[in-house]
Amino acid sequence: MAVRVQREDFNIGRELDALTEGNPGIGGLCSFTGLVRDIHGDAGVSAMTLEHYPGMTEKMLLEIEAEANQRWPLEQTLIIHRYGRLLPGDRIVLVAAASAHREAAFEACHFLIDWLKTKAPFWKVEEDRSGEENWVQARASDDSAAERWNK
Repeated sequence: MAVRVQREDFNIGRELDALTEGNPGIGGLCSFTGLVRDIHGDAGVSAMTLEHYPGMTEKMLLEIEAEANQRWPLEQTLIIHRYGRLLPGDRIVLVAAASAHREAAFEACHFLIDWLKTKAPFWKVEEDRSGEENWVQARASDDSAAERWNK
């Protein structure tokens, strides 16, 4: 199990290899990588800055990870979330879930990203192409996606 909040980029292949290394009981590994888009609604995006409160953010990510491990029989989980100024195409987040069986890995990965999007304390500011900055508001679609896990 691993949770990291970091400024630095990450290597997806290296992270997933490390997650499964030495564990032949893993039969399924599911991952999701989130990237900065160059558009939000009708506006072009030239950069995004993510802010967080150190300590509080990691604590919440650990709680999300623990919840996934209570719901599914997982061998390993991984959450990496970046902060700082990122450009379109940059990686923001990597979540992964490994289990003996694929269904648990798929469901847990989906759960991890849904809850991360709605419960993790990150604040995002997008720069449009004119240099104007706008705070990113929570999206109802993210809340709807996460709601299915409350049942």
